[in-house]
Amino acid sequence: MPTFHVVTPHCSYPTVVERGAIGQAAKHIPPKSGKVFVVTTEDVWRHAGAPLQAALRECAYEVLHLPGGEDQKRLAPVEALAEEMVQRGADRSSMVIAYGGGIVTDMAGFLAAIFMRGIPVLQIPTTLLAQVDAAVGGKTGVNLVSGKNLIGSFHQPLAVLIDPAILGSLPEREYRAGLYEVLKAGIIREKELFHYLVANSAGVLAREAAAVDHIIAESVRMKTEVVSGDERENDVRKILNFGHTFGHALEAETHYQRFLHGEAVAWGMQAAVNLGEAMDTFADPDGATMRAMIDAYGPIPSLQGIAPENLLGRLVHDKKTVQGKVHFVLPVRIGEVKLVSGVPEELVMAAIQAALP
Repeated sequence: MPTFHVVTPHCSYPTVVERGAIGQAAKHIPPKSGKVFVVTTEDVWRHAGAPLQAALRECAYEVLHLPGGEDQKRLAPVEALAEEMVQRGADRSSMVIAYGGGIVTDMAGFLAAIFMRGIPVLQIPTTLLAQVDAAVGGKTGVNLVSGKNLIGSFHQPLAVLIDPAILGSLPEREYRAGLYEVLKAGIIREKELFHYLVANSAGVLAREAAAVDHIIAESVRMKTEVVSGDERENDVRKILNFGHTFGHALEAETHYQRFLHGEAVAWGMQAAVNLGEAMDTFADPDGATMRAMIDAYGPIPSLQGIAPENLLGRLVHDKKTVQGKVHFVLPVRIGEVKLVSGVPEELVMAAIQAALP
């Protein structure tokens, strides 16, 4: 299995995609490290902690628990863990190992970014969504009531260890939520990956090893290339927000309790396809194919009772909004998107309404 490198002006690190990669964890602990803290959730540690425990059997480490759930992705738990680290003797030589899904990778990465102005973090994602997106690229942060990931920092890890074997026990809903992020990668940049998802949906949904390994490797390759070209999201990295502008509004409106992040992104991609058609951004008639694939890897939970005007109002708080202008990533064709701002409000509302029941 391959290793992809993120290379930025500030650092370079490997992103390893390999069955058994968790077993390499000890190799990525710097020789002069002080205390090592594994940050995870109780559920992850109970159900999937064994591979990391085996990998660190000759290393001294302590385990810290974050609360699970997107609604708990707030500043208070990060502060509580920072206090606990101090009480356990952490200092500037300490490091964090983030072991969990996207919530853990974001929060533990943020903890490492701000503890004593920054300590190293090793990312070991345990969900498909975290493996193909959240753990790669150094974005860390927490939510506000007003919106998703509005407090955060860029903090690149020492390495990212992606072990597809850990996904065997992942609940079906969590797995499908991750598939939406893979599908996003296909739509925005990787045409061949998109067509692979079309042709091999049965194998992907059945979690056949060859199919899972392929879609993870291709998604990660794309993400590392984009991050290497634009670490701080000033240019091409913005394409990774396809579906996220609408999706983040949906998560905030439902108080981060009703949808998994990938599910909200899937709905956001549907809304973005609607808006792309209204704005005539499509160069090819691919909108129907995109919708069909989102449906094929579903289902998205019920959207009943969500007020479109509330979603519209939340868009202005998205972190991609600049000087009051909401920026949307809209499709051109399979494998290509474009950034559009200054979209008439009535078209945005119509796109939202068309994506709701």
